[in-house]
Order: sequence, then C-alpha cells, then structure tokens
Amino acid sequence: MLEPAKVKFRKQQKGRLRGTAGRGCNLSFGDYGLQALDFGFITSRQIEAARISMSRVAKKGGKLWIRIFPDKPISRKPAETRMGKGKGAPEYWVAPVQRGRMLYEMKGVDEQSAVEVLKLAAHKLPVRTKIVRREEYRDA
Repeated sequence: MLEPAKVKFRKQQKGRLRGTAGRGCNLSFGDYGLQALDFGFITSRQIEAARISMSRVAKKGGKLWIRIFPDKPISRKPAETRMGKGKGAPEYWVAPVQRGRMLYEMKGVDEQSAVEVLKLAAHKLPVRTKIVRREEYRDA
C-alpha cells in the first residue's frame, strides 16, 4: 500500500474538503484522465485496487500515472474502549481529493481501451468521476 516513508507529525486533524481543486486538475502527462467530480477521502487500498484493475486490463500497452498520494493519517480508537484517554493510533492513510482533481492519467493506448480501463478504475473509487480526453482539454 502507498504511505509516506516519514512524516513530521503522526496524527492530523480532519480538516474540510469544500471547494474545487486549485492545482492538480489538468492533464499533465497522459492523453486520457480520470477526474473527480466530488470531494472525499480515497484510501491507499482504493488507490491500489484501481491501479491493479487498470494494469490487468491494459496489459503491457500504455503508461499509467497515479496523480494522488495518501499522505493524511486517519486514526481510530480500538473497539470497546472507553471514552477519553487521548486520540487513537493512526489506522490507515488517505488522499484528500477535491472536486476537479485529476486522479489517474493514461497514454499510449487507443481511446476505446483507455475509456474501458478508466471506467474499471472509477468503479473502485468512492467519489464520482468523469473521463477526460486531451482533445477536449486544451490547456494553454
């Protein structure tokens, strides 16, 4: 699973995800991309599950970029623990995703197979997404 090698602080506060992404919302590497339409937390397991399903279908064809990284720790208190006694230990890592953020990009495959592969990845993720193409997405 993806997680940072080292962090300055072990635990973080929850924070808020309202608004649209100011950066990371353009196609930077590939010709096809999967863009988030909602905001939410995507866990490292979900990122990995989507990556595996994409690489299985794409086989050797094309290149894949993962544009998000889970760098936010989510902590949990153990089951059947009384209230108080501080915050729980970090349980897993998530990538906070805002609306408009590019999640995955692909290059080197034809449009039909790229759409098929990105659709598979979208089914693994907890946020609504759309598939964008380089032709539609002319950034100056």
